[in-house]
Amino acid sequence: MSHDATPGRQMIAPQLTADGRAVRWPIAERLAPLVDDLALAYAEDPHAIGRLLKLHAAHVARLDYAQCSDDMPEYERCMRAAQADGSRDALLDEMPSAPQVDALLAPDDAIAYAARITRLAARTHLAQNRTPRP
Repeated sequence: MSHDATPGRQMIAPQLTADGRAVRWPIAERLAPLVDDLALAYAEDPHAIGRLLKLHAAHVARLDYAQCSDDMPEYERCMRAAQADGSRDALLDEMPSAPQVDALLAPDDAIAYAARITRLAARTHLAQNRTPRP
């Protein structure tokens, strides 16, 4: 179960934290190429990428407001979510590493992966129940 369904790419391996109290899912190494691509795209065309970033930030802020507002109609939340998704997709289109971040799992690999996370979570749960809390 060490590879996802896309040949040559490693899956994110869940692991216990050093204190054994939580399951860690390290994704920073998979996000690093995205940050690198964003930096390169910005260096190549700072005005276009800057406009996309500014637009996306505005869409994210509007979505955040809609999600926190008690009187915002559901259709408005959906529209704002679609706008944020669209601007995010436009940014991701500028980054060749973006498709490589998602892990695609065959059904058997997904089951094995879920079992590994469950085993690790069970260990932390047992450890927490055995250790008196302060």
